[in-house]
Amino acid sequence: MTDSKKIAVGHLTALFTILIWGTTFISTKFLLTDFTPFEILFFRFTIGYFFLLAVYPHFIKSGSIREELLFAAAGLCGVTLYYLLENIALTFTLASNVGVIVSVAPFFTAVLAHFLLRNEPLRPQFFVGFTVAIIGILLIDFNGSFVLKLNPLGDILAVLASVCWAVYTILMRKISGLGHPTIGCTRRIFFYGLVFMLPVLLLSGFHPGFNRFTKAADLLNILFLGLCASALCFVTWNWSVRILGAVRTSAYIYIVPVITVAAAYLILHENITGAAVLGALLTLSGLFLSERKPKERTNLEEGISHEA
Repeated sequence: MTDSKKIAVGHLTALFTILIWGTTFISTKFLLTDFTPFEILFFRFTIGYFFLLAVYPHFIKSGSIREELLFAAAGLCGVTLYYLLENIALTFTLASNVGVIVSVAPFFTAVLAHFLLRNEPLRPQFFVGFTVAIIGILLIDFNGSFVLKLNPLGDILAVLASVCWAVYTILMRKISGLGHPTIGCTRRIFFYGLVFMLPVLLLSGFHPGFNRFTKAADLLNILFLGLCASALCFVTWNWSVRILGAVRTSAYIYIVPVITVAAAYLILHENITGAAVLGALLTLSGLFLSERKPKERTNLEEGISHEA
């Protein structure tokens, strides 16, 4: 596969991932009737882990303690801390606040990547695209009302969740350079995420309650979250990070609110306002500006054939 084709496929897999992640709120909303947020989190990643184990049953041998620590840190930041902080933040602040703040993750990713990774420069068009996208996200999440109610604790937790996802993306970029298969790396990350999740589950009074899965709706939604949103989408996201880099892949997070609004309209029959439509257009424009390549050939593209 040529470099240009790899880049095109990288964009497609990133877009596919976001299309799935943007609809997960619907499944989560159904499951919250019978499950707590922590239980949903544990079950979805447990299902994802065993699915990846079935698909790729080979053991990845770490070359050093440093490599193993990279996997552990990725599991802690991208699985345990990100989702726990986001869920807890929702109990203290408005969902719209969390939606906007978490969408700032590409900014943190760009800054961290500039200092911690090679071939990830801070480009002016990224910041232009970031500004345009955030304005669009504000219009979508606040539905044109422009009522921003600050809740310091919840908002700070949402910011921390955003930072955790940025750190995860940076770690995944480093892990992708180790030469291990993406599926195997993702499974190892899930393992550590589940390990770090156990203390929280025990403290929160977790109980299996497998009888809940006798309900078809519960079973189908948890399988969707475990197989598609976790196992499949983490693999495709991690592969996109390997091909496109941390900054360009993370920019796709901007369109999560767009997908969410579209899904709410099509599935839940929620109304879409003119402000939301304008916000969606601005958000997509911001993504386009962020993804626009410089005229010269980038070092990242030249090195893809050596990394992939």
